[in-house]
Amino acid sequence: MILSISGIVLFGTITFLFFRRDGLKVSHAIVCALLGFYIAGSSIAPSITAGGATLASLLGGIKF
Repeated sequence: MILSISGIVLFGTITFLFFRRDGLKVSHAIVCALLGFYIAGSSIAPSITAGGATLASLLGGIKF
């Protein structure tokens, strides 16, 4: 759950920055959001979730 919320915040922030600075149109953002919903309901969603969890654990294991 925490990974999902932080991912939402991260991608929401990136989308907002693209919208404000790089000229992302609202229609493009809506299409990207709809694509995300369709991918979440597809058969590859578990693979994407597992890949995100693996990447998060990899990044979490880095020590400075």
